Amino acid sequence: MDNIICYSQLAVNDLDETWNCIAIELCNESAANDTINGILKAIETLKKFPESGAILKLPEDNISGYRFVKYGNYLAFYRTEGNTVYIDRVICSRRDYLKFLF
Repeated sequence: MDNIICYSQLAVNDLDETWNCIAIELCNESAANDTINGILKAIETLKKFPESGAILKLPEDNISGYRFVKYGNYLAFYRTEGNTVYIDRVICSRRDYLKFLF
């Protein structure tokens, strides 16, 4: 049975901001669509393989409770509970993503 993917409002906002940045600020709507579709496809793999993402370790080897999947420069941070995968944030890897997560 496939897992359920549940997006937080912050993750939805992250995806919207990513699309807007690429499509509007960089004037490349095609690249924006490709990027969002790639991120969503990477996330969709979690329906069948929820533990496939890398474990996010904090400084001093503390485990955060998050895993992440990557598409290009973007990281989708998630946690699992039962058969539900909660996508909490989608953040560019060039940013201080720990600041946005915690």
